[in-house]
Parts: sequence; structure tokens; C-alpha cells
Amino acid sequence: MILLVTGGAGFIGSSFVRLAIQQGHAVWVLDALTYAGNLANLEEVRQAPGFHFVKGDIRDLQLAEELLKDVKPEALVNFAAETHVDRSIMDAGPFVSTNAGGTQSLLDALRRAGTKTRFLQISTDEVYGSADDGRPFSELHPLKPSSPYAASKSAADLLVLASRHTFKLDALLTRCSNNYGPYQFPEKLIPLFITNLFEGRPVPVYGDGGQVRDWIHCDDHSRGVMAALEKGKAGEIYNLGGGNRWPNLELTRVLLKLTGRGEELIQHVKDRPGHDRAYLIDHAKATRELGWQPKIAFETGLEATVAWYRENRPWWEAVKSGAYREYYAKQYGNR
Repeated sequence: MILLVTGGAGFIGSSFVRLAIQQGHAVWVLDALTYAGNLANLEEVRQAPGFHFVKGDIRDLQLAEELLKDVKPEALVNFAAETHVDRSIMDAGPFVSTNAGGTQSLLDALRRAGTKTRFLQISTDEVYGSADDGRPFSELHPLKPSSPYAASKSAADLLVLASRHTFKLDALLTRCSNNYGPYQFPEKLIPLFITNLFEGRPVPVYGDGGQVRDWIHCDDHSRGVMAALEKGKAGEIYNLGGGNRWPNLELTRVLLKLTGRGEELIQHVKDRPGHDRAYLIDHAKATRELGWQPKIAFETGLEATVAWYRENRPWWEAVKSGAYREYYAKQYGNR
């Protein structure tokens, strides 16, 4: 296939791009290269036949329409998003603009370009709110977003489903649990804690650390996205979860062990406003209809992730210092 992947220089998007290139697909990446977009994440594939990169914003309707007409992709996979909850609490504007407005821009571009491109929206389990009753979220669970980030993603999901209903676009959704793996921007829990521990710095645990998350390796997520793209039905939603439920404090202790650090580095901090207590995903539908299930055991994947950050210290040091943005802007620019 010819694929247009928006947000393909980000953590999960780049994992999907690497998978798609490995499988022989031609891939056009459109990415605005905000702070979370890093062309180093695509270093493994940038010389591959069929790989193309365009610097641009999904809110640029004209650019998106031109790409759809020129490239004629069989599918558009939208990973592009503002994703960090803490940032959304400080300033919700960019989240609404990119996540909701940007998604609508892509949907408008699809209609204006008149192509038969399949549209796959990458969403999150956070749109369901908190699983306080201990029951995993199914695709029929009502939307109850708790943060500005989750609300902006909920809005995007509804816009996609509305476009399917009203304009008969070939559109569908995936909603995934918490991701981990290589190339994750070190503001998220696992890479932040790993890199802090390597530096001998404290790790900030919100509240009592009892918040439960369902963890999935980014490569398992990417395989689920590809399965949805190839086998999913238009208008449907597919949950993708790892089946690994860990309280944050217990996960922190595992990371301490893997990095050889002691519990004196655990620093309990004031809890995040409106912090959801638990995210739990039921991915039975994806297994039943797509033939997908996660393959990477959490303990194995986590150990490999710690090893990756240990072996790729220049990558995360450049990210933490901000040097990566200037370097790759000069080296690549637009192409």
C-alpha cells in the first residue's frame, strides 16, 4: 500500500512507520516536528525505498489536500496529536486545536480531494475516563473524559464517526492503552523514570502511586493498527490493550531494580488534578475480528526498553536538552 502517516516522527507513529516499511509499504510521513516529533526516530528507515518526509501541520487544509491528490494514498493513519495530560492541564488550547481541529482538517481534505483513501484515527483509552469499578473498557463504554487532553481526543473521535455517518468516509478508530518502548519522549512515566534513574535523580510518583495502567509495547500497538487498517470495518472502533495492569508505584519499583537504584529515589509529589485512578482495556473485539493480540510480555519488553535507553543515551540526552530540534531542523528541513 501507499500510506500517508501523520505524526509519523513521534513515538508511536515512528514505530508504525518502521513496521510499514519493513512490510514493504510506501510511506509518506507528514509531521509538524513539534517538541515530541523527532526525525531521529526515523533514522532506521529514512534511506529506505518508498520513504518520504514532509514537514507540515495537519491543520493546514491546503497542504493535506495537495498531498492526498499527489500521493494518492490508499490509507491515511492519523497519529498526530498533542498527548501529555499535564501539558493539557496547563494550557488546553493547543490540544483542542491540534487534536480536534487538526483531525477535522484531515477529514475535510479527504472530502475535498475526492479520493477513496481509508482514514484510521489513532485514539486513546483515556476517552473512557477512569475504570473505578475495576471493569475493563469495551468499545461500547460511554465517553467520560477527565482531562482536557482526553476531551480533545473524544471530540476528534466523534468527528471521525460523524464523517463516516454523514459523508460515508471509509473511516474507523483504534483506542489503545498506555504505550512504552524505545524512542518515547522522556516526559512520560517510563522513559522519564528510566532516564532520571540513570542520572541518579529522583522519580516523581503522583499521590500514593496506586493509579493502575494497562501497558502495551509500541510495536504490539503498531501491529494492531496495521491489522485494523487491513481488516477493520468502516465505522468501527477497536480497543488495543496489553493486558498488563500495574500500579504506578509497583512499576516504579521494577524500574528501580532494572536500573540498579534504591527506593530512596522515589519522591511522592502532589497528585495531578482530576487524575484517573485506572485505565483497563478489553481487546477481545480486536482479537476476534482482526486476529490481533499482544505478543510482547511486559517484563521482557520493559527490560528491553531499559536496555535501549541505556544503549542510546545520546538520543535521550539530546531530547532532554532540546538539542535534537535544532540539529534535525538544519539537517532535514522540508523534503
